[in-house]
Amino acid sequence: MKASSSITTPSASCRSLYIHVPFCRHRCGYCNFSVVAGRDDLIDRFLDAITLELQSVRSSTDRPPELETVFIGGGTPTHLDHDRLATLLQAVRDGFDFVADAEWSVEANPEDITTDKLRLLHDLGINRVSLGVQSFHDEKLSILERSHDGQHVRQIIRDVAEVIENVSIDLIFAAPGETLDNWREDLRLATSLPIKHVSTYALTFEKGTAFWSRRSKGDLRDSPEELELQMYDVAREHFAARGFEHYEISNFGKPGFRCRHNLAYWHGAGWYAAGPGAAAFVDGYRNVNHRSTTSYLKRLEAGQSPIAESEFVSAKQSAREAAAFGVRMIDGVDLQAVSERYGVDLPKLCETELRQMLEQGLITRRADRICLTERGIHFADSVAGELLG
Repeated sequence: MKASSSITTPSASCRSLYIHVPFCRHRCGYCNFSVVAGRDDLIDRFLDAITLELQSVRSSTDRPPELETVFIGGGTPTHLDHDRLATLLQAVRDGFDFVADAEWSVEANPEDITTDKLRLLHDLGINRVSLGVQSFHDEKLSILERSHDGQHVRQIIRDVAEVIENVSIDLIFAAPGETLDNWREDLRLATSLPIKHVSTYALTFEKGTAFWSRRSKGDLRDSPEELELQMYDVAREHFAARGFEHYEISNFGKPGFRCRHNLAYWHGAGWYAAGPGAAAFVDGYRNVNHRSTTSYLKRLEAGQSPIAESEFVSAKQSAREAAAFGVRMIDGVDLQAVSERYGVDLPKLCETELRQMLEQGLITRRADRICLTERGIHFADSVAGELLG
């Protein structure tokens, strides 16, 4: 680990850990993550490698890091069979200390949930499950290349909630051919179930994905932008009416059930990370592991670092990034607090951008706090881009 910088993000402040598990049954056509499908032969090597990397994270500090949040994502962590999943979770438990009320999330695909796996998650300390639902409509699920069906996933949500109360689901909107009524029905079904949190995302066509190629051939079409915005606003209205707090552009949670791990990112805290393609932010350095699972494995097996890219993030850039992530929070971001954290006069640094966005009606400003306006919520990515400089 590199020496501490002047940025006030020392390793002692890192209270979160992300672990990337790259294995999936199938790579969905829209997926651009570091994922391998049909390579279960690599799982045992991965478990050995991730254990080595976690030991390295632990040895880089004077004492075992005490974690407030852990997020195991992917890929599909629950694609691992019962014993291998237990090995992974135990490696985390053995390598770190946890605060008493630590949030420990695991991403899961509905079709991987069994009674035994669910009990294993609970017994080893998992207290939040994020299910990749995407939709409850079979036709839409088929388009998205998901392998579960709507009826089955509704039962899975109920089963999980009986064992682990804090259930979050992901939903995708603006899929090819989707109507506003279809989306309203997805929302209605979601809030009829025992969930505590929802993340909603408009379908995007990322370069290099199968969907990107299919769109270029005319096999798939984007939803009209106007419809996409309608769907987004309908979701905001629906969840608000049913007691969900819209606390970040894409995220809604019941009171007390905001995702604390993601809040650590959005508030600009440091975090550890392990696994192929995982990105950490420690001691002012952003380190990104090799995206290729095989490269990641070979490097760790050879006693080498899995890091592919490492960059020092200056105090000015860190402050800009904290503002850009923070403004995505519906409550906004306190520019003075960010300035004090990084020793940077952020209002002065971003003076031109702030003035222009105020004039364009994208943000409001009260004292040192800026928030997105209703118009700005629709252009949150542009606002974040301006703050990044």
